Amino acid sequence: MNDVARAAGVSLKTVSRVVNGVQTVNPVLAAQVHTAIEALNYRPDIGASNLRRSDRRTGTIALLLEDVSNPFSSALHRAVEDEARTRDVQVLTGSLDEDPQRERELARAFTMRRADGLIIAPASADQSYLATEFQGDTPVVFVDRPGHGIPADTVLATNVTGAAEATRHLIDHGHRRIAYLGDYSRISTARQRHEGYLTAMRDAGLEPDPGHVVLDLHTTPTAESTVMDLLHRAEPPTALFTSQNLVTIGAVRALRRLGLHRTVALVGFDDFPLADLLEPAVTVIAQDPAMMGRIAAQALFSRIEGDTSAPRKHWIPTTLIRRGSGELPPSARLAGQQLADSL
Repeated sequence: MNDVARAAGVSLKTVSRVVNGVQTVNPVLAAQVHTAIEALNYRPDIGASNLRRSDRRTGTIALLLEDVSNPFSSALHRAVEDEARTRDVQVLTGSLDEDPQRERELARAFTMRRADGLIIAPASADQSYLATEFQGDTPVVFVDRPGHGIPADTVLATNVTGAAEATRHLIDHGHRRIAYLGDYSRISTARQRHEGYLTAMRDAGLEPDPGHVVLDLHTTPTAESTVMDLLHRAEPPTALFTSQNLVTIGAVRALRRLGLHRTVALVGFDDFPLADLLEPAVTVIAQDPAMMGRIAAQALFSRIEGDTSAPRKHWIPTTLIRRGSGELPPSARLAGQQLADSL
């Protein structure tokens, strides 16, 4: 803070007031302080006197996920927390909501708290800023999605393989008109699952109907309305492959509203609570978020403890769980007039 005060040409008290968010500081002086803070890359050490231990660690790690309320993120979070607890380390967690700006804001907030390391499912296309935010030897681990701009350990699911397996499963049960419902195309996992779908279709000699491929879905309501639209077409799909759990739930709701849940086959990527209790139960490509969280936490703590080996990529395999919805055969009922008569 003394360095900032000298660079800004103001008193230490003025710097302290600006850092602590006091609104009565002269705007000109506050601007000088902010300029000096950015130039010196100064970050307040919140609670340092109480948090710092003899090894210069704070006993905290940061975990940034897409949405901690999502079942996938919740399971991953719990696994990280369990690993941290055995080491007497606390986990600071935030939801990114697919917002690159929020990613940077939360990364900076945890930097100010001097977290010993960061596990992140990145929302933005470039994480090179972390090299500045987390100066020194603060390690970073990417989970669920690869990072870009800095070298780091990465924990990923086999998205392409899992999506191809889901699509082949529907093909093996006689389906040719298979719709693909994808998440935001800017998300790497969504692109990989789309790639797996296309690969399996083309390997089977099938050309996907462009009208049956819908990208940039992310919520249950948008998925539900999209499936309703697809199934009202003259040549509707006989099967659906949904690329994430919220999209799958929307598809289930649409199928039940139309009375087609025993007629249209469905395979979803990601399991979700109560999927096995529906009728028919939902066939899924299940990830293992608990394993992903454990491996990510173990990799991070290994780095915190001094591992300086080259960054590693850890692949966590997916599993096809057959429950009934993905095993339905194609039905002639899906002819346009027959569908209209059934509504």
